[in-house]
Amino acid sequence: MEHYFTKYPKSELKIKLIKEILRKNEIKFYTASGLFSADKIDKGTKLLINKSLIKDNDTILDLGCGCGIVGIALKLSFPEIKVTFSDINERAVKITNINLKLHKLNEGVIQSDGFENIKEKFNVILLNPPQSAGKKLCFELIEDSKKHLEKNGTLQIVARHNKGGKELSKKMLEVFENVKDIAKASGYRIYFSQNT
Repeated sequence: MEHYFTKYPKSELKIKLIKEILRKNEIKFYTASGLFSADKIDKGTKLLINKSLIKDNDTILDLGCGCGIVGIALKLSFPEIKVTFSDINERAVKITNINLKLHKLNEGVIQSDGFENIKEKFNVILLNPPQSAGKKLCFELIEDSKKHLEKNGTLQIVARHNKGGKELSKKMLEVFENVKDIAKASGYRIYFSQNT
C-alpha cells in the first residue's frame, strides 16, 4: 500500500486541475494521484489556509506541502511573504513546481524527509501532519520545527481534535510551553505555538 508520504511513488500518475475559493481568491491548481487528498482540498487544509495567522514579510515553510496549495494560496493573498515548500514525496515536489509556474510564482521547493534538507529558520511553519504515518513522526516534526523557527516564530498545525489532534496539541505545549487553538471547523482545529 503506497502512502502520500512515500518518497518515490510508483502509482500511475494522474494529474487533475481543480478550482477552489481560498482566502477569497478563486484559485486553479493541479493535483495528482499519490498525493494527500488528491481529488479535492480536505477540510483541515482549507481551515489552515483560511485561518492561519500570517503577516506581510513573514518567511514561511509549507512543510509536507503536497501540491503546494497552502503556500500558494497564502502567497497570492500576501504577496510580500516568502514561502519555502517541502515534501518527502518526489511527485509532490514536481506538482508544486507546476503550480508555482501556473501562478507565475518564484518560490523554493525542496524534497526533504522532514527537516533533513532544510537549513534555514522561518517566522512561520505550517503543517497538516501526516497522522497516518504515526504519532512518532508527527511528534518529531513538532520537535524539529522548534529548532527551525526564529525567535517569536510560530508553528501552526491543523488536525482533527478527536482524531489525534489533542495529542499533537499536548506535544506542542510540552515542546514550546504554550499552545492555543486559533480556529476550529468541522472537527478540525488549528493549534498555534510560539517560539518564545
